[in-house]
Amino acid sequence: MSAAAAPRTNLLGLTPAELEAFVVALGEKPYRARQLLVWIYKRWVSDFEAMTDLGKDLRRRLAEVAEVRPPEVVSEHASADGTRKWLLRAGRSDGREQAIEAVFIPEVGRGTLCISSQVGCALDCAFCSTGAQGFNRNLEAAEIVGQVWLANRLLGAGPAGERAVTNVVLMGMGEPLANYRAVLPALQLFLDDRAFDLSRRRVTLSTSGLVPQIYRLAEDTNVALAVSLHAPNDALRNELVPINRRHPIAELLAACWHYLDAQNGRSITFEYVMLDGVNDRPEHARELAQLLAGHDAKVNLIPFNPFAGNRFRRSSAEAVTAFRDYLNSRGVTATVRRTRGDDIDAACGQLAGRVHDRTTVRLGQKMVAVEVQT
Repeated sequence: MSAAAAPRTNLLGLTPAELEAFVVALGEKPYRARQLLVWIYKRWVSDFEAMTDLGKDLRRRLAEVAEVRPPEVVSEHASADGTRKWLLRAGRSDGREQAIEAVFIPEVGRGTLCISSQVGCALDCAFCSTGAQGFNRNLEAAEIVGQVWLANRLLGAGPAGERAVTNVVLMGMGEPLANYRAVLPALQLFLDDRAFDLSRRRVTLSTSGLVPQIYRLAEDTNVALAVSLHAPNDALRNELVPINRRHPIAELLAACWHYLDAQNGRSITFEYVMLDGVNDRPEHARELAQLLAGHDAKVNLIPFNPFAGNRFRRSSAEAVTAFRDYLNSRGVTATVRRTRGDDIDAACGQLAGRVHDRTTVRLGQKMVAVEVQT
């Protein structure tokens, strides 16, 4: 393949250090990388010709070998509550289109973007629409970062550095820690003051409990951690969150407390989807309070969001309130997540995208292969 026919490098996937190495390899001075970062992440510009403080020769060369390419929008849906969901193209498999979903949730004083890290998910949590779709592949760093960059552009981020997305949560399609190789540089770009410049408290990674990667994350970066717990004992969690069979609750919690100590964190959020008659009984609240007592933990109770073909039902409002009040009475901070975007299937657990050529996995060998891609 000739140099002219070689694929162009997507600069959205490069950390500042990688971008500097890229421009040096082009024969340019390292400071050119800083100029590119300003254009891409402060002014939201993708056209090299518009980057007027770069020399004409450099702009021409960049157009030949590089690009700033976010995911392509397949469709967009707006909820009555202001939530917006984008279906984004993620390549093709056997001629069929793969797609992921990203969701923007506007609130007073902030805008939260929920992004995906994989096409589908291999962990097969019993109550999650994404897991029911099976797994196709990991996203690349540029595809993860590109969701945030694109949302800012679509939502009117300004050329003076104004941004619409103030908070990023990796709670969309996929298990972020199963795609560690691409997720880590994305996190670095979200936090770097030369790129998105978000506070560590405004970037949250949600995991179902890949324990080795939690320990590694504690060494590599510093973001808020949310853990999908959903049950207070191993017998029940084995059914709801199958990864628990490999990393049971005691092992998972040890990793969580280590993460807090290593990062000098304020607390860890434990996500708990409320399932009628399954995990919402008074005895479950008592077990959960005992499990988390004495630790810096918050519990986010999430009303179940139904989807076609699923057997679970949402807990009653009374059951959710009683569960929350019991935890709070025992010194465990508990809140109830307000459901947003459920009229466009954008609520927690409803993201499905389009996943073709998939492997449905229940702790089989395929999932093991995904988990160790670090």
